[in-house]
Amino acid sequence: MRRALPSNHTVRSSDHGRGSWLVLGVLIGLLCLAIVVLYVSWDPEQSGAMTGAGYLAMTLGIVATLALGVGLMALMYYSNRSGRD
Repeated sequence: MRRALPSNHTVRSSDHGRGSWLVLGVLIGLLCLAIVVLYVSWDPEQSGAMTGAGYLAMTLGIVATLALGVGLMALMYYSNRSGRD
């Protein structure tokens, strides 16, 4: 059971510890690393144009990923609302 916060309680930035800033810093660092690797290693002249099969595969992958994410979030909300967890 969750403990209710007092009505006069406001969340301040000081409530978040150093761990939150560390996680944020690591994630930003990983994003920068991914951008640098992409910039250095991608050669548009070698990759050529994407075929119709490539577009189809990309579209199916995006749709399947979104469906999985939406489905899992719906199950999470349903489980939480029905009191099963």
